[in-house]
Amino acid sequence: MLDSYLPPLIGYLSYLASGIAMLVVFAMLYSKITPYDELKLIREGNVAAALSFGGALIGFSFALASSAWHLNQLEFFLIWGALAGLMQILAYAFTVKCIKGMPMQIAENNVAVGVLAGGISLAVGVINAGCLS
Repeated sequence: MLDSYLPPLIGYLSYLASGIAMLVVFAMLYSKITPYDELKLIREGNVAAALSFGGALIGFSFALASSAWHLNQLEFFLIWGALAGLMQILAYAFTVKCIKGMPMQIAENNVAVGVLAGGISLAVGVINAGCLS
């Protein structure tokens, strides 16, 4: 009886571990491309940084969830996860170009800019997730 549960459990754990690993790698890469230390700012109570960074993480997670849902091969899940991360980073770079002084404004806790940056990341994540279906 246990044999019938083992393959789905292994599949679940493989996707879960891979998804969490991709989320951690994405968070580290995203933090490296920004000119400020998100975690330091968040520890200091910077709401704008938390909203911006949180939006990027959630947006990326939407695409991961969609690819886990729609793809039945772990290799494709990893490939689409990497592409989703790249899209989030490109969205950040584009947002920085469009919003003058965005990094400085987030570092100075401009909550409105943090909400906008996080919202853009969420929107990109939702579109990205929808494109995987």
